[in-house]
Amino acid sequence: MGYTTDFLSPLPTVTEYFSLALRLLIAFGVIFELPVFMVLLAKLGMVNGPFLSRNRKYAFLLSFIIAAIVTPTPDVVNQLLMAVPLVILYEVSIVAVRLFGKKSSGAGEMEDGEDN
Repeated sequence: MGYTTDFLSPLPTVTEYFSLALRLLIAFGVIFELPVFMVLLAKLGMVNGPFLSRNRKYAFLLSFIIAAIVTPTPDVVNQLLMAVPLVILYEVSIVAVRLFGKKSSGAGEMEDGEDN
């Protein structure tokens, strides 16, 4: 809108607006499923809390790369609006995996041994 001149005037269409809004809505909806997805992976035994903590720096880098790809504009503000929730949700995922993830098999074996 800041580049409006006598020769150039922006005319965004309703289709473009809804396309942008739908794309952002889907992108934010998918990233907010990250803790659920991580708990599912933990239940399947693919990740655990210490693994997620050790690889935190790679997850932060990946969150900014994903935010750069998913956001429709090239400015940093939109990228931060996507990346910061991703980073926070990754931290929530670590806590959720530690609380709800697959329990170690050592504790279950001790309980079974006591029943015999």
